[in-house]
Amino acid sequence: MALLDIDSAESYLGSGLQPIHQTVHVTFEYGVHFTRDLFAPSNPLFYDVVAADAPPSPSKILVAIERDVAAATPGLSAAVHAYCRRYPRSIDLVCAPLLAEGGEAAKNSAQVVAQIHRTIDEHGLDRQSFVVAIGGGALLDVVGYAAATAHRGIRLVRAPTTVLAQADSGVGVKNGINAFGKKNFVGTFAPPFAVLNDFSFLDTLPDREWRGGVSEAVKVALLKDPDFFRYIEENADRLVQRDAPTMERVIHRCAELHLQHIATSGDPFEMGSSRPLDFGHWAAHKLEQLSEYGIRHGEAVAIGLALDSTYSRLAGLLSEADWRRILALLSRLGFSLYTPELSQHLGDRSDPRCPLTGLDEFREHLGGELTVMLLEGIGQGIEVHEIDEARMVASIARLSHTSATPWRGQWLHALEPVR
Repeated sequence: MALLDIDSAESYLGSGLQPIHQTVHVTFEYGVHFTRDLFAPSNPLFYDVVAADAPPSPSKILVAIERDVAAATPGLSAAVHAYCRRYPRSIDLVCAPLLAEGGEAAKNSAQVVAQIHRTIDEHGLDRQSFVVAIGGGALLDVVGYAAATAHRGIRLVRAPTTVLAQADSGVGVKNGINAFGKKNFVGTFAPPFAVLNDFSFLDTLPDREWRGGVSEAVKVALLKDPDFFRYIEENADRLVQRDAPTMERVIHRCAELHLQHIATSGDPFEMGSSRPLDFGHWAAHKLEQLSEYGIRHGEAVAIGLALDSTYSRLAGLLSEADWRRILALLSRLGFSLYTPELSQHLGDRSDPRCPLTGLDEFREHLGGELTVMLLEGIGQGIEVHEIDEARMVASIARLSHTSATPWRGQWLHALEPVR
């Protein structure tokens, strides 16, 4: 086809035809369920979700399980297979559950995505079929991205297996993988068909993974619910001691607050420049990258919360008492508040290893102006569009000093006031 010449362009522009403005209203609904022993024969939840309104032929289902989850839960693949065999008229498990790499290793390549796409094609899954992801947040992100991009979207059922995923990432609408050394550079916004939080998976978590997800609960409490923050404070010791009922309540409230924000913020797919639920995350994402993902996401978020809370204090937004409460709680939960990666290469802003470049990457991910959430109080967030980098460097220095003194005993009393 020939290119439009100048005369034709002028004729078209002068035609008097008016632009057509289209508004599309789309409603998404999905359930977040809480249970134990999801694939026990006596538990009807999985059947109710995937087969209750099945078409005349059985629903095709592809299941992907994180390798570490399968190793920690012997017999899980067999239990999935046996469960689906109980309902042959409603559920067609197209192949044995796939075992896939989890963690950031899965997100740092397209291998798992290609595996899921290939299996979807081989077994003829369509848009009325289901892809079921059983694993931590990274595995859910990867499988969710594969499901969202096959046939422009196959129904996704998430079964998160970590505190972090059950409370936060697994209940939301984001999917993605890493690329070009940047977290979630490639991805989609695609709500799941359902989320099935099976608390029994948490029993097998190492202490590090058990603790890591609580940072997201602290984050959402700091932004939206001072009473929830107080509940976490009052039950910090129970959480550290792995009291299951306490953790289940924390997960439920954290998931509830995240879902309320997605539904009521007016920007569920982040079309603007604001990401209020990513408080502390500009630094967290950069620290994960700088540590080559040796620092886990929840641990990085805890440091990011401590850093931005300290910056809020130095900026005169947050009171001394609230700042102390925040750092004390994070420490009581077992988090470090500082890592050497925060201070390395600070003197060279042009070096991509400088932590402050995380601010640029945070802005770039959404576009528009830089928008960072800070705190005016516990339960009171405030968005700012400029960060004083000298003050941020001072905040890092303050955390470095704070981290040097253990919290047990009297470290809070030993701290100099932040002015």
